[in-house]
Amino acid sequence: MNQLSEEVSSKIELIRKALSENDAQGLRLRGTDWFAWATAGGSNTVLLTAETGVAEVLVTLENAWILTDEIEAQRFKDEEIPANFQFYVNPWADAENRESFVREATNGGKILSDRPIPHVEKRLPASLQQHKLTMTPSELERYRQLGRKASEAMTEVLKAAKPDWTEYQLAGAGAEALWARGIHPALTLVAGDRRLPLYRHATASGEKIGQQAMLVFCARAHGLYANLTRFVSFGSLSDERAKLHHHVREIEAEALNSLKPGVALNAVYDTLANAYQKHGFPNAIREHHQGGTTGYMAREVVANPTTNDTLAENMAVAWNPSLPGAKIEDTFVLANDGKLENMTLDPNWPSVEVEGRLRPVPLEVG
Repeated sequence: MNQLSEEVSSKIELIRKALSENDAQGLRLRGTDWFAWATAGGSNTVLLTAETGVAEVLVTLENAWILTDEIEAQRFKDEEIPANFQFYVNPWADAENRESFVREATNGGKILSDRPIPHVEKRLPASLQQHKLTMTPSELERYRQLGRKASEAMTEVLKAAKPDWTEYQLAGAGAEALWARGIHPALTLVAGDRRLPLYRHATASGEKIGQQAMLVFCARAHGLYANLTRFVSFGSLSDERAKLHHHVREIEAEALNSLKPGVALNAVYDTLANAYQKHGFPNAIREHHQGGTTGYMAREVVANPTTNDTLAENMAVAWNPSLPGAKIEDTFVLANDGKLENMTLDPNWPSVEVEGRLRPVPLEVG
């Protein structure tokens, strides 16, 4: 807990610097992403699909609070929050009680927020957004643990999968394997043999998966997201399908080779567009988003032709180039030496070397 307290202390100082620079008296963090960032991995989530949770952070120049209600307070004190914070607990049926406290704590002054109340609060400054995207050593360690567990869950499930499973069963097995490791299954996409070439975002259906299947995880723990995609084939891949996966690996390699501190996301997008063109798939860039930065959201910024946000050391990225029936995706961190650290590649999963990196290939079963 000492390491967590040190991390939280440094983040409170960053928040207070933002308050001073923006002549503000308080900063409120409501989102599940920002709450986890500020509390060193604490979770205010009860409803998994909600953007905001059952508690928020309030920081002023003098104090730092967790604002929550009587239902949640004891669990937060016991299980979620380092000792850096005081608590303000309002009756669950009296939301105005909390707002009155915030006005008093900030002397009715200017308030910054990740989810600002319209016409009352202001958005967070870009400088703080940049800090959220750049991982500290303790955040990176939590990320490594998450990536390892999420990739092991993926391997476990696809090794157990059967061609007569429905897509629902495969998605459910994926969610179960993640939950068993303390990970939120924020997204489990599944496409079986028929639907795989048709849909890039294939939410699971009741169809049997058949000869092959794709499973996609956006796996969340400590507020961080590990994003990965894998394929299973029951029997050997056809030459046609193997070629599609080969193309996708080669296309991805060009994007990964371009990742350096200072490179803009739209430059990586352009690299991918050119790679698709070179491999004979000029329209593929338009058929699915290609990924971008990740961290406390499945995608913090999705790369497109106009995203000029630049990469920096210790940023996490997840790219997902795809063709009809083939896709590749892992979560990487841009390390201090400019190299990429793969957070989600299980050494027990079959792989090949591409441009000096181990990249996953479809698991062939039977």
